[in-house]
Amino acid sequence: MSTATTTTSATTTMSVVQPRQQELLHLTSTPDITPYTRHGYLFGQKLAASMSPLLHSIVYSHLSLNWAQLRLDSPSIPLFLQLAQHPDFYGASVTMPHKVAIIPHLDHLTPECRDVGACNTLFLKTDPATGRRLYCGANTDVIGVRESFVQNVSDPARVYESRPALVIGGGGAARSAVYALHKWLGATDIYLVNRDKSEVDAVIAECTERGYGDRLVHVASVEQAEGLEGPGAIVACIPDFPPKTEKEILARRIVETFLMKEEKGAMLEMCYNPSPYTELGALAEHEGWQVILGTEALIWQGIEQDKYWTGRTNEELPIQQIKEVIAAKLAEASKSHTS
Repeated sequence: MSTATTTTSATTTMSVVQPRQQELLHLTSTPDITPYTRHGYLFGQKLAASMSPLLHSIVYSHLSLNWAQLRLDSPSIPLFLQLAQHPDFYGASVTMPHKVAIIPHLDHLTPECRDVGACNTLFLKTDPATGRRLYCGANTDVIGVRESFVQNVSDPARVYESRPALVIGGGGAARSAVYALHKWLGATDIYLVNRDKSEVDAVIAECTERGYGDRLVHVASVEQAEGLEGPGAIVACIPDFPPKTEKEILARRIVETFLMKEEKGAMLEMCYNPSPYTELGALAEHEGWQVILGTEALIWQGIEQDKYWTGRTNEELPIQQIKEVIAAKLAEASKSHTS
């Protein structure tokens, strides 16, 4: 776990930003914290299908902690900041659409959070000089990407190290993938394929500004893909929808061109909802690629979060139990989705 932090340029607003009056009216509908010794939140929108609270409940049960992560489905950052001041609050998973917007309200950022420009984890520290509670931001999505490859690929030197990599998509997950591939997984060039050129341009500009965008390559045509060395690692960061528009179809054809190259590697399919078994994953597997399910990234980023919140190590956390419960939950969800 990275514990080094960087002070943000803005002074913290955790104690001064207050919910507007209409937001205060919703305080009565926030989750009930009274049964728990300590509580955290999964803060974002459209959270019903998230398995994050389930994952963390396994950890807390294993450690005999009367803790809970509670869903806070809200568009209101001021409301969240108000709730986060409770003395029994331990931290939060921050998801869309708040991963970037929460950053100006934090006291410190880890290097990964700063360099990716997105926060998915809020944890607490105490200022040793003043005793004041500090609100800190981390990005554990990058750990989820890294560990998905490290834990599942038996021969990284052959499969993906010192080879190009490919990231499919242009959102926050794609930024985390670029960072992990660049910093830890030994990628040379990193190819970007996406239906929207403006999103790719934004990723390249932001990564360049933060010091790791010099080897990003936007692959915009099948002909360009045919002339490039094949990737060893692929991270797919798009929903499991069949391509329909002209730009979506072109992006899929470019990806297929890479998949059909003679030398294969490993692909992390980040999409796991409603099922981790996606059309793109099936295509990669058919072409001879090792496919790593997106639940691996979910599990490893969640474990990293609990290391921040509980102070425990990997060896103290029930990793195998988490994997078994998540797999069972996904099998159940997949069965109901196809029936």
